[in-house]
Amino acid sequence: MTLTAPTPVATASVRRSRFGFALAIVAQIAMMVGASAPSPFYPVLAAEIGFDSIVISAIFAVYAIALLLALLSAGSLSDHIGRRPVAIAGFLLLTTSMILFWHADTVATLVLARILQGAASGVLISTLSATALDLAPEGKARVAALWNALSPGIGLGLGAILAGIALDLTGEPLLDVFAPLTAIYLVLAGLFLLAPETAPRRPGAWASLRFRLSIPGSVRGDFWRGAPAVIAGWATGGLFLSLGATIVHTELGGEAHSWQGLAVGMLAGVGAITAFIMRHRSPRTTVIFGTAALAVGTALSLVALSAASLPFYLAATAVTGMGFGTAFSGVVASLAPRIPATERADTFAVIYVLAYSAFGVPTVIAGTLVGPLGLETVCVGYGAVVIVLALIALVLRVHRAQ
Repeated sequence: MTLTAPTPVATASVRRSRFGFALAIVAQIAMMVGASAPSPFYPVLAAEIGFDSIVISAIFAVYAIALLLALLSAGSLSDHIGRRPVAIAGFLLLTTSMILFWHADTVATLVLARILQGAASGVLISTLSATALDLAPEGKARVAALWNALSPGIGLGLGAILAGIALDLTGEPLLDVFAPLTAIYLVLAGLFLLAPETAPRRPGAWASLRFRLSIPGSVRGDFWRGAPAVIAGWATGGLFLSLGATIVHTELGGEAHSWQGLAVGMLAGVGAITAFIMRHRSPRTTVIFGTAALAVGTALSLVALSAASLPFYLAATAVTGMGFGTAFSGVVASLAPRIPATERADTFAVIYVLAYSAFGVPTVIAGTLVGPLGLETVCVGYGAVVIVLALIALVLRVHRAQ
């Protein structure tokens, strides 16, 4: 038998595909670094500019709202005009938002920065997720699904921890955090010019901008069964990113900004590590583990909060983080391999609409209630809702046939 050596053109195509896959994953992580980097700054800027918890929640909420509107209107745009132009435009918009954060000195500037960041992220989330799935190594769709689920946790953890360290150690933390992110996003926009295009142009681009939610029938049932797990996990993430630094500072005595950033870092980072460790488990097993960890970790964090123990709270956050990472990754892994190629961006848009609705809406409600009820009371109520949702998701998966 004569073996035919790969042609130079085929070899170059494989290399471009690998480059594009790696770029999509790195880009997702970098995008989420920027999403969590502002969190440790909120208490500092609140003191400098003069605003309270409800304004912090509002600043956080406009990000989620802008992201949702972008997902609903342009989440499937890359299925029609191509992945590359959407990715490039998204990172240029992110660059603008980082410049605004860099020079943030009023509430209006922060709000505008978060709106632009949310809009850019909404366009990028579905596009980058679909790109990674398009360019996954042949026959390894679960690899792309895993990285699509890991990337948010890795990025969120890195952003919060690095921002907290910068606040403690540098004289100009806004410059030292947001200037590098500005440069990184510009470089990523340029690199996408070199990535292979995986979504050829097809009619319907303008029609795709209409608000719609569309899930293929092949995954619709599993999507709704996984919804409580997604909501519980992302609602937890929203609380940590909006009010987590305030909780550590005012309720647990964590004066150093590094401690405040570490709380978010523990949640997201431990979640990503646990999801990676469990990558060979079935999606059903992963979701069962994740929802159980969410319920137990949240209950432990409420005990730690009542005891005003920062070390206990961080340990409980690590347990919660195991659930935050694996509940979502298990749901994504159960869906991604069965999504039709022509509906990938649209489907990921819907997944993230659900996730970011849970990320933003409960947080706004929590921020509104902090004034009349107090932060500790709000945390207890919020935690109770998360525990109930996690247990519902756990029961649904336990009774779901393998």
